[in-house]
Amino acid sequence: MKRWAGPLAVLLLCAVGAHALTLHFTPAVIMDRAMAALATRGVALHAFTSPQRVTPQTQSVVRSSPDLYYALCRYDLGDPAARLTVRMGAWPDYQSLAFFDARTDNFATLRGTGRAIAVGLLPPGSAPQAGAIVSPSERGVILIRRLAPTAERYAAAAEAGKADACSLEPVSG
Repeated sequence: MKRWAGPLAVLLLCAVGAHALTLHFTPAVIMDRAMAALATRGVALHAFTSPQRVTPQTQSVVRSSPDLYYALCRYDLGDPAARLTVRMGAWPDYQSLAFFDARTDNFATLRGTGRAIAVGLLPPGSAPQAGAIVSPSERGVILIRRLAPTAERYAAAAEAGKADACSLEPVSG
């Protein structure tokens, strides 16, 4: 048994190392593939794009809710002299604005039932500012969700979505 102790320890060390590396790198790989897939499907960079209404025929990988209107904005804050200005228009029912970083982490969610929300998104390492969120990564995705369980409510949510904005602007002063 003693002669197998060394090789078993090496095997165990390699297995633990491989597991740790997988856990560390998988989220970034998943988000990189998701960002590429979103770009391929026409989700704009620095602008909200509303995919078609979720039905069993339009679902691809993620199990989205057919009761929600979604709008997506991909962002890239690679320019430290810029910030992303995000606006979510008013909606009388449930709505939320969620921010996801390059590792798929949801680092901020704002609920805006019955009101509009405006917030700035700053590059990593920026000094905190009132009315702004500092992103933990240069790239990510912003998601708006609105409760819209019927075709009529979905059309109304799409109309409300015209007030949504996601635009890259230079940092002032």
